[in-house]
Amino acid sequence: MTTEVTFRHFNAKHPTLHNMALESADRFTQFNNSILSTHIEFTNEPEEKKVEFRVNANGNVLVSSDSTDDFKKSLANAEEKLIRQLRKLKTKINSHDHKRIEPEIGRAHV
Repeated sequence: MTTEVTFRHFNAKHPTLHNMALESADRFTQFNNSILSTHIEFTNEPEEKKVEFRVNANGNVLVSSDSTDDFKKSLANAEEKLIRQLRKLKTKINSHDHKRIEPEIGRAHV
């Protein structure tokens, strides 16, 4: 799995945020082991701190974001949203019925 972290509109020398983002990305593999890549973007706007996750898993691109007054809060909220999506995707894949449908023999079609 490849993980990329991007900082927009502010100095990218935030090892704490970078490490927290990488830990979040590692946590996602607990919920789906077929994640190919994760992109985490921190955006510093004048009145809000936005964090966005983009995860490529099972051929699907899952996106979650959150904006608050603090990057740590935004990161935690966006992570929770993405975990919910990963759980839903896993449930959807696991519950997909793969039974073979047998044709009915001896029944006439009118």
